[in-house]
Amino acid sequence: MFSSAVGRFRLLAMAEAVSWAGLLIGMFFKYVVVGNEIGVKIFGPVHGVIFVGYILVTLMLAQRWDRRTLIFGLLASIPPFGTVVFERWANKTGRLAEAQTAGD
Repeated sequence: MFSSAVGRFRLLAMAEAVSWAGLLIGMFFKYVVVGNEIGVKIFGPVHGVIFVGYILVTLMLAQRWDRRTLIFGLLASIPPFGTVVFERWANKTGRLAEAQTAGD
């Protein structure tokens, strides 16, 4: 599953949403509750790496999508949990269908 660009896209879309949640929780504790920065120090870099990975794998899928879908996929990385919404929409509309090989 993770050997294909589609599999990596699905994994990174979910991971990006989870890391967003961790970063939001970390920011809540830093700025609202106790001023503890540990959550931001952990989830900030983790989210950054996953974010870049999501952008790269989205660009890898550019040849199978039209320009509008690609732009929506890239923009989905900005709001929290947007990648999950986009991944579900792309899957539902067939934009993440795996290419069939002759042996299948």
